[in-house]
Amino acid sequence: MPIVKYKSLKCWIFFGLMSFANWAYAQNSIVALNVGDIGNGTTMIRIELAQPLASLPVGAGLAIDNPPRIVLDFPDTSNGSGKSDQDFAKGGVRGSSVAETGGRTRLVINLDKMLAYNTKIEGSSLLITLQDNAVVGRADSSTLRLAEDRHGAQKSMPGPEIKPSKQIESEAHEKLLRDADELIKNGKPAEAYTLLEPLEFERSGEVRFDYLLGIAALDSGKADKATLAFERVLAVDPNFAGARLDMARAYYQLGDLQRAETEFNAVLKQNPPEAARVAIQKYLDAIIAYEQAKQTRITGYAEGVIGYDGNIASSSTQTFTFAPTSPWAGLFPGDQLPPATKLKGVYEGVNAGGEISRSLNANWGVYVGADIRQHGNSTQTAYDSASLDGRFGLMYGEEQNTYKLSLTGGQSYTANSMRRDALGLSAEWQHSFSASDQLSAFAQLGKSRASGFPPTSPTTDARIEGDTDQAVIGGGWVHVFPGSKNALFGSAYFGKELDVAPAISAGLPNGGRTDGKKRFKGLRIGGQIEIAEQAEGVVGLGWQNADYGNLNNLIMARRSESTIDLSLGVNWHFDKLWTAKPQIAFSRKNSNLAIYSSDRTDVSLTIRRDFK
Repeated sequence: MPIVKYKSLKCWIFFGLMSFANWAYAQNSIVALNVGDIGNGTTMIRIELAQPLASLPVGAGLAIDNPPRIVLDFPDTSNGSGKSDQDFAKGGVRGSSVAETGGRTRLVINLDKMLAYNTKIEGSSLLITLQDNAVVGRADSSTLRLAEDRHGAQKSMPGPEIKPSKQIESEAHEKLLRDADELIKNGKPAEAYTLLEPLEFERSGEVRFDYLLGIAALDSGKADKATLAFERVLAVDPNFAGARLDMARAYYQLGDLQRAETEFNAVLKQNPPEAARVAIQKYLDAIIAYEQAKQTRITGYAEGVIGYDGNIASSSTQTFTFAPTSPWAGLFPGDQLPPATKLKGVYEGVNAGGEISRSLNANWGVYVGADIRQHGNSTQTAYDSASLDGRFGLMYGEEQNTYKLSLTGGQSYTANSMRRDALGLSAEWQHSFSASDQLSAFAQLGKSRASGFPPTSPTTDARIEGDTDQAVIGGGWVHVFPGSKNALFGSAYFGKELDVAPAISAGLPNGGRTDGKKRFKGLRIGGQIEIAEQAEGVVGLGWQNADYGNLNNLIMARRSESTIDLSLGVNWHFDKLWTAKPQIAFSRKNSNLAIYSSDRTDVSLTIRRDFK
């Protein structure tokens, strides 16, 4: 595989992959929403989409009466209308709000009062017909109604018991709740959330406050925040069916279908009205359909990278001194070698990959994937590189444990001078103690075979350093803080690398490399912290130590070295599937063989597009 040809095609590959992936993973989108009066007390709402719907959206037929609204969830759909909120004030329709999250779009249509309605797919449009003169909730009506009165009026389902307070709430507190409630009714949940959120710490635990906060968060696309508020409501009143139903919807919106199913089933056990039961069953059916569709899952990504490397060749800037008893002593002035020159420069890269996984049954599955990477330097082209890696594996999962067995292989190239082929086998075990804590262990066997000449030593056969067999075992821990994106992780590993090159050089009559086999061990710790709603800060710190088996005649001792690296970055999700990743990385290697000591600084910006 000639690297020059590969590099000359990198832009074609990147844009070709992006175009194909956008086509292959095209989603539907809502492009317009219009409301009109067609007479006889009937109002027509037309929702225009880019593509025809295969089925009615989840929630079709469901209405909530306080505030009166229709809630529709469109899976694999984006908001292409350019509007999040619209005011109509006609035909009993106040307005609408649209929020995207978790690969779905939620459309909330706010009404003046409860109205019976029908839904119908017509071409690439969804039609909703509101009937002002129909009876809501009749057994023969197509409308499904779940009434949950947050003010203590008569309910169709069990709600919180409203008791007279011993202390009269301040007028300011009551006004806050009234204002938030009115904003929600008027289709402005984001403004309601902005009003309530600053007081969350002070007033959390108040059922009415938490429920309003949860509704405002859910309808404004903050389903993760909504679940926290609804959890507090249910902690005070576990029988508050409306809060439990909205909790289920929030989990559904987040894509946590297992929890959503649990909450929907919990509502069903509270003996809801028949209309609500039918509506909930629609959600459960949608979850089953999604799980069936998930039996075959295709994911992918494409990345563009630009950066600056402060030491492209990992050159040492230390003066090397030969050992007095070295056979090389006396051959160089002062028995020393001068420091090398650091090669610095701008680089760019294109990376892409994908994976297909297939569930064979409730426990077993298979997967296959591949990644292609290209790295090009603006000036030091001898260090340009490219790689192609693939994997195929079998996985088994049960309640708390997941097992994976993978066969891996790949090829990597450095400029036009060196090629390395790799083949490996890996096994992994993951154990989830809870939703917050996961333990893992892994083992890997691999072999690499090289050909050509490394750019750092154009006359040296690459097999001497590149032909190796390696074995590694290790384990790790991940802790995710509940209710946030914050996480900590740590891992440890150790292994052995055998030098297996044939006898190539007269100086190595038994083959292998000068320093012989290598034993190594390492640690890595890091974390992620949410710094904004769409951004996380990421930090990683690693250490590795390596000891070699042969006596090195330059220093008349066995080579030993340790490496420390630190990376700091931000993941900014500026769109649902797009991420910008600025990062700075530092590394330093210290070796008793000074020609291998080096330090390196790398600054980069990666733009990534995920496909799901």
